[in-house]
Amino acid sequence: MKYSLILALLCLGTAVAQTAPAATTKPSSAATPTQATPVNHPPAGNYIIVGNMYYEQGKYDQAYVAFRAANEIDPLNRAALLGLGRTQVKLRLYAPAITTLKSLTRAAPQDISGYIALSQAYQQQYVGSSDRKTVTDNLSQALNVLKDAETVVASQAGPDRDLNMSKVLNDRGSVYRLMGDAAKAIDAFKQASTLNPDNSLILFNLGDMYSATGDLPQAISSLQQAVITDPRDAYNRAYYAKLLALSGNVTAARPEAAQAAKLAPTNAYAVGEYGVVSYLGKDPVTARTQLNQALALDSLRYPEFYYYLGRIELDAGNLQAARENLTKAAALGSNTPEYLYYLGLSYERSSGPLVSDKKTALDYYQRALNLNPSYQAAQDGLNRLK
Repeated sequence: MKYSLILALLCLGTAVAQTAPAATTKPSSAATPTQATPVNHPPAGNYIIVGNMYYEQGKYDQAYVAFRAANEIDPLNRAALLGLGRTQVKLRLYAPAITTLKSLTRAAPQDISGYIALSQAYQQQYVGSSDRKTVTDNLSQALNVLKDAETVVASQAGPDRDLNMSKVLNDRGSVYRLMGDAAKAIDAFKQASTLNPDNSLILFNLGDMYSATGDLPQAISSLQQAVITDPRDAYNRAYYAKLLALSGNVTAARPEAAQAAKLAPTNAYAVGEYGVVSYLGKDPVTARTQLNQALALDSLRYPEFYYYLGRIELDAGNLQAARENLTKAAALGSNTPEYLYYLGLSYERSSGPLVSDKKTALDYYQRALNLNPSYQAAQDGLNRLK
């Protein structure tokens, strides 16, 4: 059924052209040159419909083909340019995405979505780069794009003005977060939330920044409001549950985490955070089950889940499994000092045939301390082994 629908969409324009009546011609004794039959392409809108469908399904290769076809038919079509640029970002084709989205801002200078997508492309290229020195200007470029967007919004009138400004401010908060400027990020998210108080994504971002700065009460408050605003959003509820557990309120966290996993049983984040909450609630059996299920759903996106599996195995004295999981966590989340510290701890310990490897442990403790010079546990580890 799905493929029949796609075929029908793509062939619609051609079918219409083919059913048009042919013109009547008078016979002529004179020879007439043969004319090439024009090729009837489906309209760009048909490809855009298909591209959007594939994009929503996470099938970005197919979405790219559809949006590229739409763009070739109608190079100035705003929906085609936006879809193509966003899909190129998903496929990590960052430089082409930036070129595409710059074209969109030129073709539609009053369309805020183009500026937001272009800013996000700069951010994603920065995040996805293995050599940050090559993309040092990306975050400044993103801020410049958002400044242009703000100028456009300031010239607008009507009910969409506050909505569009909230989008600009929310994205600006994300740039400041990548810059490590927590105060400016929080301020931008707060301004965005004031303009758009019922947007759960903005509330999530604000709560996440409060959490990053260690302000758990404010983080929990923001995430609680996000859950109230959109009670069926599994991401908000799962994160809310984890924050409750981290604050020590495991009793309230457990049902929230279970509900998040129930709402989205194929969502790796929701399923995995149920495992995290279970571990924090001293239920290693449920924790192990949920974390393994989450990693079966998505094995690369959430190093945190390998970290908590490693903690479970470390607590149980299963050093080989602990080292394996913590190694994966540290590889996927190399900028998180806790992952490195606990990996070092697993090498410091010995169990059965596995002997202590103090040299490796020292290395991981030092790397953790390099990331966070005030990390006392890592400093204590170095002091024990020196």
